[in-house]
Amino acid sequence: MLQQVTLPENYNYIGVFLTLGCNLSCSYCINHTVGLNQRRKHLTGEQWSEALNRLSSREDLPISLQGGEPTIHRDFYKIINSISPSTRIDLLTNIQFDPQTFMNNISKDKFDRDLPYPAIRVSYHPETMDLDETINKVKILHDSGYSIGLFCVDHPESSADISLAQDQCSKNGLFFKLKEFLGTHNGKEYGQYHYPNGVFKDENNLQTVSCKTSELLISPEGYVFRCHHDLYNKKSPIGDILSDRFQIKNDFSVCNYFGQCNPCDVKLKNNRFQSFGHCSVEIKNI
Repeated sequence: MLQQVTLPENYNYIGVFLTLGCNLSCSYCINHTVGLNQRRKHLTGEQWSEALNRLSSREDLPISLQGGEPTIHRDFYKIINSISPSTRIDLLTNIQFDPQTFMNNISKDKFDRDLPYPAIRVSYHPETMDLDETINKVKILHDSGYSIGLFCVDHPESSADISLAQDQCSKNGLFFKLKEFLGTHNGKEYGQYHYPNGVFKDENNLQTVSCKTSELLISPEGYVFRCHHDLYNKKSPIGDILSDRFQIKNDFSVCNYFGQCNPCDVKLKNNRFQSFGHCSVEIKNI
């Protein structure tokens, strides 16, 4: 049995990327801002079980299963059901699965935790998803007692579709939240950033800085990275979640890629208690 990994008190998020593959292809996907290579090795269900059960987290700090689309991992149900009942779980999904099959395989108790937002966060993407079908699936799970809500990216070209989605959620008593669009569109940059000079720069304008994270990010291969930029680009892993020697070093480390940070890492956002002004990383000049 692997040694337990204790999460530092300042950690705000545990992101477990079961896969970077997806069964949709949205033009504005945040993963594509780095030229993402989705063809990567995947841990098996047994390996994920061993890895995730070594995490000694807190009741208010769930493990978030995400991707890509996490439910397309061939061992998805095995993974989620092998996680200790004392560990809280969140799921980020596009809900392309059958809700009845989902409920037959996973109890709603798996998503029971005391935080001010739904444990199952469904991303609705108008250009690739049908609204009526999506609302129906979310409502089935909601009415069956699952903690679930609908989330939309506030893309400039999706305003009308977003209004319809918000209206349908209101009529059906479903949680709805609008997420900030991060990226560029028609030459304009979008997003609120704690470090605005950290994004959308070319390779000739990079800086070397010292960076400290507040997130545990695990790639499909089981490598641990300090940020989304490094995870998506497979740069400088700080450990292997299946290594008995791995423990979190809660300190600053040198980064040579400031200017090409992933927007998710340097944006201003809510923390897990929904208090605005949080940033995933702390960055210092060298």
